[in-house]
Amino acid sequence: MSDRIQKLLEFMKTSDKDSFLQHALALEYIKIGNDEEARKLFNEILLREPTYIGSYYHLGKLLERVADYERAIRVYKRGMEEAKKAGDNHSYNELQGALEDIEE
Repeated sequence: MSDRIQKLLEFMKTSDKDSFLQHALALEYIKIGNDEEARKLFNEILLREPTYIGSYYHLGKLLERVADYERAIRVYKRGMEEAKKAGDNHSYNELQGALEDIEE
């Protein structure tokens, strides 16, 4: 387990429902190939805080890597809805690009 993961787990002991920390930890898990833990964290974040738009993109990419394209498409579309509501055009375009890549 990396030092970064260790540190993030330490921080989460005092604030385990912190979406920023969970998102950062999920990205670290992806780096070491632990997609299952990353997926759990992204799902937890998005269930608790559906407006945490950055997690949609990374969860979608993770699902693509494991060839779960149907679920990845749903995640991208949901993220696009949230980005639109938030007026976050950059995230919307990023999610739309990812969606178009799958649908081609």
